[in-house]
Amino acid sequence: MTRTILVTDHMFDDLQVETELGASADVSVVERPALTPDEVSAAIEETGADVVAVTFAEVSRSVLDAAEHLKAVGRYGIGFDTVDIQAATSNDVTVVNVPSYSVDEVSTHAFALLLSCARSTVVLDRDIKAGGWDWQVGAPIPRLSESTLGLIGFGKISRRVAEKAVGFGFEILAYDPYVAEEDMTGYDVAKVELMDLLQRSDYISVHTPLNEETYHLLGADEFRMMKDTAVIINTARGAVVNVDELNEALDAGEVARAGLDVLPTEPPASENRIIAREDVVLTPHAAWYSEASIIELRTTLFTDLIRILDGEAPINPVNPEHVGS
Repeated sequence: MTRTILVTDHMFDDLQVETELGASADVSVVERPALTPDEVSAAIEETGADVVAVTFAEVSRSVLDAAEHLKAVGRYGIGFDTVDIQAATSNDVTVVNVPSYSVDEVSTHAFALLLSCARSTVVLDRDIKAGGWDWQVGAPIPRLSESTLGLIGFGKISRRVAEKAVGFGFEILAYDPYVAEEDMTGYDVAKVELMDLLQRSDYISVHTPLNEETYHLLGADEFRMMKDTAVIINTARGAVVNVDELNEALDAGEVARAGLDVLPTEPPASENRIIAREDVVLTPHAAWYSEASIIELRTTLFTDLIRILDGEAPINPVNPEHVGS
């Protein structure tokens, strides 16, 4: 009996890695472009897929309720906000992700954005290319060893950021209601409430998943609590930061700069003011990327999906309460 993994969307040149892994396990890998719930449902029905692997495709309750024979959903990435986890669990569908594949890459990228904002590298570069040669264009530039870094969320990536920040001499604060204080002190990090972090931090780096609790976690009220010299870094999910209100806060001088790898809509509309701002450094959701991370992402996800098809427990279940039920 043929076992099938459906890939609805991906960012790679081809599916050679997935196809080779599937062939070694007698699993057929098929690709059907699909993003919306209706498209995903149609692709599952057409291919008779046992498992679906997605990147940005929306796997909603309607998809999961209709896919009677679906065993698993795999997400290419760390986040899984495009999959209805509750609906998956109620339909006996295991959800897996790849929680650790780009921890080093994302933490490094967060620091790259922080340093670019702190040292005004983009501003200075633009000035030189426009014919200038003036170090004061980037002023003011603070001394990092006299600065405070605030981490919102304290999972794997945030902890790696903390490890890297120690060498720069930062005072480090972290807000995460789900992490105990003793789990932070080992990283030379002080556990604080969100308001305290916002008021004290010179740099604020976001490392939370996107859910009902974190949607627009940083908005107008939070920006007003920050120092007017504060820099916001987001390599997590775009909608954690209210970008419209960030534009207004930057206009009002309530915060100084931002470094954003993620936005609520990707790519952003051309009329979005955030694009043209001199006080914002943007990258195109690239924090996860390295050549090594791509191979690890694809191999880890498909190895887990094949384990599920073989009747084995996955290594990275998102809904572990379902596994083995």
